[in-house]
Amino acid sequence: MKLKSLTIALALAATSASGIAAEKQGFYIGAFGDYYDNSWENIRDYPPGGLDVDDSTGWGLELGYRFSDYWSARLEYADMDFDWSAETTAGTTVSGSESGKRYGIDGLYHFGGGPFYGIFGLKNLDAVDEDLMFANVGAGYQHYFTDNFAFNAETSLYQGLDRGYTDVGAKLGLSYIFGDQSEPAEPVEPAPTVVPVPVEPVDSDGDNIPDADDQCANTPMTDAVDGTGCTLYEDREVTKSLLITFPNNTSKVSQQYLDDIDAAAAFLKEHPGTDVVLEGHTSSVGKADYNKWLSKKRADAVAKKLIEDGIDPMRLTTVGLGEERLKNPANTPEAHAENRRVEAKVTVIERVKVER
Repeated sequence: MKLKSLTIALALAATSASGIAAEKQGFYIGAFGDYYDNSWENIRDYPPGGLDVDDSTGWGLELGYRFSDYWSARLEYADMDFDWSAETTAGTTVSGSESGKRYGIDGLYHFGGGPFYGIFGLKNLDAVDEDLMFANVGAGYQHYFTDNFAFNAETSLYQGLDRGYTDVGAKLGLSYIFGDQSEPAEPVEPAPTVVPVPVEPVDSDGDNIPDADDQCANTPMTDAVDGTGCTLYEDREVTKSLLITFPNNTSKVSQQYLDDIDAAAAFLKEHPGTDVVLEGHTSSVGKADYNKWLSKKRADAVAKKLIEDGIDPMRLTTVGLGEERLKNPANTPEAHAENRRVEAKVTVIERVKVER
């Protein structure tokens, strides 16, 4: 019943408090009413059933110091009054009360520097011929009536270190904080001078031409642009060369050159306005008339492959030059192999973008 009444009082005190007081630093003293609900059953060898100790009500004093918005510490003393009962060997029950003392130290952490705080500490309790050590944790609420007076409400859990008891307690109290706790007036700062910030022109595509002057929006970042923000172009000569060699005394195109012929056909398709001259050549071995005929056959064989790749025959011209234009005039097998060839070269002028 005592615990229920104190719990209601704590709740009413917390809900009736309004606002969060500014943090108060320095020394303070306090007085409080104390309720302690213990779990001590059969704590002594009192025959036949031991001694049962009931809860305690009492009062206490504390001295503390708040170091900062978040941390404070205190010393506590509580005078306690325990009810007890025991069964005698005759089967009768006797009861009474006995005073006790609790003293110790607490650290307090004030959440966010506000009115709610956590508690942790160590206590020594001397009562009913027992000297017990407890570690305690709890929570509290503090409300300032004035700059120097505050109301406190707390509840804590006590864990015995030598006997393993687990007890609970609650406190209601008042504190006085020493010193001038009024908030200093904040200095009035002069209004800042407004400095106009120059507005940078907007350049959405990053080509260094403001949008207001950009006639070609969203040009690629890799393109060089002119004064209107449009991509710059230049004429660039592009050449595609084709070189195919042949074994001695044959005009058959080797398999290894088909990819080169396909690439040449693709280039001609990309530039439909171009024509190409395929020049056939031979080595200096053999008769000149035969070499002339063989070189033309070689040029025609390459032309046939291009036509198969989709090139219009009207764009192709084949000539046989025989041994008239030797690439290597030496009379060696290597030179002869180098001279047995078909050559073609196509040059176009492309309009290409200028890169930055």
